[in-house]
Amino acid sequence: MSEATTSNAFRHCHLERDGAILTVTIDRPEVLNSLHQEAHVELDRAFDLYAADPELRVAIITGAGDRAFCVGTDLKALARTGPYEYPPGGFAGITKRFDLWKPVIAAVNGLALGGGVEIVAACDLAIASDHAEFALPEPRVGLAALGGGALQRLARQMPMKEAMWLVLTGLSIPADEARRISLVNEVVPRGTALARAKAIAREMQACAPLALEASKQVMHQSLAEPDLAGAMRKRYPAAERMLASEDAKEGPRAFAEKRKPRWLAR
Repeated sequence: MSEATTSNAFRHCHLERDGAILTVTIDRPEVLNSLHQEAHVELDRAFDLYAADPELRVAIITGAGDRAFCVGTDLKALARTGPYEYPPGGFAGITKRFDLWKPVIAAVNGLALGGGVEIVAACDLAIASDHAEFALPEPRVGLAALGGGALQRLARQMPMKEAMWLVLTGLSIPADEARRISLVNEVVPRGTALARAKAIAREMQACAPLALEASKQVMHQSLAEPDLAGAMRKRYPAAERMLASEDAKEGPRAFAEKRKPRWLAR
């Protein structure tokens, strides 16, 4: 992943590799980590790198500073450039990445508004600092949160009336409320969200990478089936790959030999 370690490869986000963990930091704190076209393109490229590198197993996305995770679209930049299309991966390069089966964790270090909530919803897990706030304020300016799939994801990820409250009021909710409605998994003290996300990522490394990919694919793709029986009969390529892998043999062997497994992701 040589591009991720090139200092001038990215201007609006920062990539840090720690073994098998990739941390992607939105680096626009002067505008509360809001995103313009160039930032979207860079983040799309960052997640392309993550997806393509077999040695990277968990990604974390966070924001620079402690005020904001991401407050959505940079409206001043949008006024200058006019409307633009998001890159193939969608808002922040992640909201339309439907073929990424490696896990992604959001470390929410402050405000998550509009597109920031869409990023959180697109991640598999989310850790929030206790001062973080969440809102989808688009209806208050005559719009709806259509750009990054928040409306579709929230309807699937939490009870409908909880999702409707967030969507139809446009009001901000604190981190504890976001935890209650399952928008985030944990709330931690200010300044520790990234450290906690990295700790969870390290726990994930104890699991077989192909098993994590298979589990994520089955959970997502099974939602398209009309009933449980159909979901269980469906064929899942990542699960088939996992079952045929060397790691599927290594796990039971390591257990029998009372040692830690050595995962090869093949």
